[in-house]
Amino acid sequence: MKRVFAVYLLLASCVCYGQDLKQKLSAAIGLLEKDQQFSHAVISMYVVESKTGRLLYEKNAETGLAPASCQKVITSAAALSLLGKDFRYKTTIGVYKAMDTAKLFIRASGDPTFGSARWNRSTASEVLNGIATAIKKEGVTSVGVDVMEMNNGFSFQPLPDGWVWQDIGNYYGAGAYALNWRENQYNLLLSSGNKEKDPVAIKAFDPKAAVMPIVNLLSTGEKGSGDNAYIYTSPYSNSAYVTGTIPPGENNFSISGAMPDPLFVFVKETKAALRKQGIEAPEGSNLSFLPAGGDASLYKDVYTYTSPTFDSINFWFLRKSVNLFGEAFVKTIAKEKTGTGSTDSGIAIIRNFWDERGIDRSALHIIDGSGLSPANRVTTHALVQVMQFARQQPWYASFYNALPEMNGIKMKDGYIGGARSYTGYIKSKTGVEYTFSFIVNNYDGNAGSVREKMWRILDILK
Repeated sequence: MKRVFAVYLLLASCVCYGQDLKQKLSAAIGLLEKDQQFSHAVISMYVVESKTGRLLYEKNAETGLAPASCQKVITSAAALSLLGKDFRYKTTIGVYKAMDTAKLFIRASGDPTFGSARWNRSTASEVLNGIATAIKKEGVTSVGVDVMEMNNGFSFQPLPDGWVWQDIGNYYGAGAYALNWRENQYNLLLSSGNKEKDPVAIKAFDPKAAVMPIVNLLSTGEKGSGDNAYIYTSPYSNSAYVTGTIPPGENNFSISGAMPDPLFVFVKETKAALRKQGIEAPEGSNLSFLPAGGDASLYKDVYTYTSPTFDSINFWFLRKSVNLFGEAFVKTIAKEKTGTGSTDSGIAIIRNFWDERGIDRSALHIIDGSGLSPANRVTTHALVQVMQFARQQPWYASFYNALPEMNGIKMKDGYIGGARSYTGYIKSKTGVEYTFSFIVNNYDGNAGSVREKMWRILDILK
């Protein structure tokens, strides 16, 4: 009898503690709504006990809001399930010997790690040296101008619909192509003046192969103004312009852009690597397509790059919020399931996947894999359902490990204009773990102060 009474007291204390937390959250959200910075904002929150799924608190939990990068957990969990944590990409380079002079051909797979500096064996120098060495071993002494890309079934459109013009020329707005190279990113090294409105000079491109005509509208900003420079271009364009400001007195200030045509840059760098090996390779290139299949005797694979396992790629997707990886995942899912790697098809598959697991399709109005589009709409209830699903999967440990830790909480964050979001797991001092999602849209003023106010509310769950 004493044991039963003790259990009853424990359960009663847990219920009281839960009610107390609910009241504290309700009061804190009420104060947030009265804050002038949130006078025209929409605030949404959903919290459950992770182990039991019991609802602790909800506020506007079924209202679709722009989730920003919190949308990445939706893509990540679906991709881990549909592709598997051990999935690997393969990119093959070969020689085509239909003519006296050999030609290069490329069989791409949409791999976002090709040439990436995040893994030792994926770096541009490692890959280029491997290709040049392999081609030299074939006895090739001259490579022609033509470079052929195998028909690989990936959409010609690298960008999801709904991405904005201000984003797509910059590194975080890089599109996902059949062949991605160096994460489709290049750097501009800049030199500013000593006083405000002085012109800014473009010193160099990194890598050099990414060089293109740029209209330079940059000027020197105020002291301490930071990076306010934006690059404007579009996929497959051969020029760009850059505008905005950088701080005064900078001699090697770096900003990062999105390659309009990563295949073109890769070919230029490959030919430079071949020339270092003593193989003739003209500077120019005419890109053409070969159909899949055909006469196998005409071409020979000489180098294959195999990516890290998917869970390793997913680590960087969540931990550093690499948008390119998410867009590549969406297309890869489509390619693996339908034979055609398009964004629309991949998004449809992801929405169907979650619909089959009890998440209403209308709660996931998504149009990309990374959350960069301001047109995405997701509910906090749906995000918590995703996070709860992940806890039950064999790949959960790698998913959890990939989540960033901030403010002492394992959670994914998101930020685009007027939207801040967090979703993850919090363990309280009493040992209870909570799964939560917290989104604010249309706030006013400084984004940093919004973050601090949202973190203070999450602190209640600790």
